[in-house]
Amino acid sequence: MNNSLRSDESESEKKIAQEWFRELRDQFCKKFEEIDGEKFIRKTWRHSGEGGGEMSTLKGNVFEKVGVNISTVKGEFKEDFRKQISGTEEAPNYWASGISVVAHMQSPFVPAFHFNTRFIQTGKKWFGGGADMTPSISNNDDVNFFHRSIENVCNKHDKNYYPDFKKQCDEYFYLPHRDEPRGEGGIFFDHLNNNNFDNDFNFIHDFGEDILTTICTIIEKRKNKSWSQDEKDIQLYKRGRYVEFNLLWDRGTLFGLKTGGSTEAILMSMPPNAKWK
Repeated sequence: MNNSLRSDESESEKKIAQEWFRELRDQFCKKFEEIDGEKFIRKTWRHSGEGGGEMSTLKGNVFEKVGVNISTVKGEFKEDFRKQISGTEEAPNYWASGISVVAHMQSPFVPAFHFNTRFIQTGKKWFGGGADMTPSISNNDDVNFFHRSIENVCNKHDKNYYPDFKKQCDEYFYLPHRDEPRGEGGIFFDHLNNNNFDNDFNFIHDFGEDILTTICTIIEKRKNKSWSQDEKDIQLYKRGRYVEFNLLWDRGTLFGLKTGGSTEAILMSMPPNAKWK
């Protein structure tokens, strides 16, 4: 394939991914507004290189704080960070687009949820992403439902995805300084490229739609259960662990800060309140 055809193919793939992330953002916001009754507030930001993003945040009756962010940015990696990124051996340039969702709930009986998918092009190209749940008061039915739903959508595309991606999630969302997992896991993957963009994108698409349905099902089931202050305190202490992970270990936080992203958008994942003993 000549360079012109490769360039056209690359631009087409970027457009498909970027448009899907925006469409999925709209689906998340619509469903969450239906659940909560309040509306998202949207704010745009500009990247230090080219491009930027849109933050959508809601603080309401069911969601104590939820953010649904999309961004599309391009630029050059700084020398000290470049060596950590695949495909930058010959040039430091990158293009990245993605969606990130983090939901912290009013009720301690509804887990916190995290989901993201992204498409990155350097000298190489790949999809990455994942989803995980962090209950404060764990419920085996919710945990099993969450994992089985993800396993089912993975199996539609590749039966190796779920066990491989679950293992990566368990290893990634772990607090070494506490010697404990952040939550009940899910899946996590990076550098997904099977040399077939359509197949890889179809998995990203189906995963996004499925996780939205799964999250909303759990929220609807648990949102009206009453709780005590002691149970709320359990949630606040669990959120402390969430903060520790995101500030100390999360690669997405580091990537955003190292590439000139919006600090406000990067730290959208922080809960509104937390406690430490």
